[in-house]
Amino acid sequence: MALLNQSFRADDLPPSGNYDPIPAGKYQAKIAEASVGLTKSGTGEYIKVRWDILGPAHQGRVVFQNLNIRNQSSAAEEIGRRQLGEIMRAIGLAAVQDTDQLVGGEAEIKVAVKQSDEYGPRNEVAATMPLAKGQLPQPVATSKPAMSAPAAAPSRAAPPWARKA
Repeated sequence: MALLNQSFRADDLPPSGNYDPIPAGKYQAKIAEASVGLTKSGTGEYIKVRWDILGPAHQGRVVFQNLNIRNQSSAAEEIGRRQLGEIMRAIGLAAVQDTDQLVGGEAEIKVAVKQSDEYGPRNEVAATMPLAKGQLPQPVATSKPAMSAPAAAPSRAAPPWARKA
């Protein structure tokens, strides 16, 4: 037994959030978390992605996506890798070596509602697209500093505005 050093009343505590699936549709979303997990069999790996919905409706809701990157099923692995490529292109990443590079990426996701025998209805990310024009994604911060181009040699000629005619 552990003493809490304070008293809690259920009526004073906020209720849990809404866990019903959001309606199928397209939503602006941001990757809040991405990590690698082991498959149930322990023989494969997948990237666990948490998308936070930004709008136009259901702001603050969360949708999860699992991307198989190593799996005994070549079809499952191919689908997962295709989905990862879709996410990378949508958020503007040419290459990824760490799941942290995905975090902060914004895109438009197409959400579907699928029936699960085990859990009932649940959301599934059916597609990932770049944000619509005029809604540019925020740059994704990378964990490694970008290499800068070498500085150009200074020009010895005077700039056009400084030249005497």
